Amino acid sequence: MTIHRLKTVLLAACVAGGTLGVAATSSATSIDDILDVGKQRTADAKTSQAKIDRLADETRDLLSDYKTVTKQVDGLRVYNARLERQIANQERRISDIDASIAEAAVIQRQIPPLVGRMLDGLEQFINLDMPFDLDTRLGNIEAVRSNLDRSDVTSAEAFRQVLELYSIELQYGRGIESYPDTISVNGVEREVDILRVGRVSLVYQTKDGAETGAWSTKTQSWESLSAGDYASAVRKGVRIAKKQATIELLNMPVAAPEAN
Repeated sequence: MTIHRLKTVLLAACVAGGTLGVAATSSATSIDDILDVGKQRTADAKTSQAKIDRLADETRDLLSDYKTVTKQVDGLRVYNARLERQIANQERRISDIDASIAEAAVIQRQIPPLVGRMLDGLEQFINLDMPFDLDTRLGNIEAVRSNLDRSDVTSAEAFRQVLELYSIELQYGRGIESYPDTISVNGVEREVDILRVGRVSLVYQTKDGAETGAWSTKTQSWESLSAGDYASAVRKGVRIAKKQATIELLNMPVAAPEAN
């Protein structure tokens, strides 16, 4: 009886042990499956995160490109607006130039007669003026007048030359100069030094200083002066004009203005 019970207990223990082993094996298999699922989920999560990171980078790059393009578009709009204003200004200038070109032919025909009249007036003025540097002054007029018939001298250049002659005549009234010349005094040719003080006084003095005279606008001739009154002043004026003496006040003969 006792042996039968012992066998029963051993059988029960064996059964219990087998069951426990089966349960342990089953439990180990379940844990491995769970771990595999966890690993798969982790791998999937990593893959998803990588995709998210890549999409985020692409989105950031696209946003940066969009901002850059937007700035370029804004700059191009400002640039195009400025170009439109410049084009409008150029079109107005072209219109003005076209109008000037249309009038150029008329102006071109009017300049030569105007230059001719200006030269005639200047020549008449010089002939009525004090007779200083006549060869140079009248020679300049003839040179410009001859240029009017030259094909290589434009009307604008001829007009510029006439204006230059007028400017030279204007300067004559503001300076003092002395030069040697040969003049006729009472029908006698004399070698003298001419002294011009602006256009208010034109005097002469012989080389030896013995005779002094002045141009008379009334008689349009040379007239002798009192040596005691003007000889010293004229001699000093000649030295001043030649920059051989310092500038100072001079007692010079000046024609009195005539009443109209």
